[in-house]
Amino acid sequence: MHQLALPLLVGLILVALAFDFLNGLHDAANSIATVVGTRLLSPMGAVGLAAFFNFAAYFLALQWPALHKVADTIGKGLIDKDLVTPSVVFGALVGAMFWNVVTWVKGIPSSSSHALVGGIIGAGLAHAGTGAIQWNGLNKTLLAIVLSPLLGLILTMAIMLLTSWLGARASATGAEKTFRGLHLVSAGAYSLGHGLNDAQKTMGVITVLLYSTGYLHGGFHVPHWVALSCYVAIGLGTLTGGWRIIETMGTRITKLSQHQGFSASAGGSVMLFAASYFGIPVSTTHTITGCVIGAGAARRAAAVRWGVARNVALAWVITIPASATVAALFYWLISGYYVPVLIAVGLISFVIYSAGAWKIQS
Repeated sequence: MHQLALPLLVGLILVALAFDFLNGLHDAANSIATVVGTRLLSPMGAVGLAAFFNFAAYFLALQWPALHKVADTIGKGLIDKDLVTPSVVFGALVGAMFWNVVTWVKGIPSSSSHALVGGIIGAGLAHAGTGAIQWNGLNKTLLAIVLSPLLGLILTMAIMLLTSWLGARASATGAEKTFRGLHLVSAGAYSLGHGLNDAQKTMGVITVLLYSTGYLHGGFHVPHWVALSCYVAIGLGTLTGGWRIIETMGTRITKLSQHQGFSASAGGSVMLFAASYFGIPVSTTHTITGCVIGAGAARRAAAVRWGVARNVALAWVITIPASATVAALFYWLISGYYVPVLIAVGLISFVIYSAGAWKIQS
């Protein structure tokens, strides 16, 4: 158990809630990209819809507590909970928030979830080495990086084909009207799944912080006040929107019809609810991107802007190592290890400078 003064504990909890807020802002595009891209709702209306259902996930979890397994995975399934310290939590949060801000400014739909996973792993490794890693939880999360967009793509294409077959005899006007209504429902369901899965990641961080400092009594569990505050924070973050990323997700990867928007949201919502049930901290960004690509590819492969999709995929690959590196640096910094920080910053600066020079020459 690690001693931590109450004011510092409150400060760390506020930092965690700030990450949750930033998660909502950064991932708002995941929930509403299809309804904005198809002009089903105005941007403000879509943001309001997403924020409402992000928060409504709290009541869903109250009814079915089994859906809160993701918080356990984050809190004790990646790093041994008995080795977590306040410094590890701070480093993990800063690493994740740094990467979220960078990708938000650049309009890149990277994963807030995997930025947090990278932050936890990086700070945990810096503190206790590889012995701190819970390999079962980490392997499950890494596997989801590959499977979630792939399964989302396949499921969305299947929904597209099935609904096309069922509506083969419908008129164009009737089909459009039907899919507008279905799209609105599926977008709400996706926002519900998004809030359910993503808010739990911050719950896990706050819970393991309380556990490691002796403020949590009665075993490892998520207190109700922690759950409620996390759902409020992510809902408020979503309410502020993420306009740069919305453009990428809703229009730049592929143009969507109401039929495609419904299929992408429906496929994504199924994936998120399944992930929450099995306790997998899946990336909502990866999931909906795979679904959007599947919706476009079901029409024709040329409808997808594969160059944009490739750039998005590149951001996925570097998210965990980038956020892990920043988290480790901040852990060393607040722990007084200034020399490793200076060496690491120097090496990173050299690599970035060399890459830029090589690009100019080529």
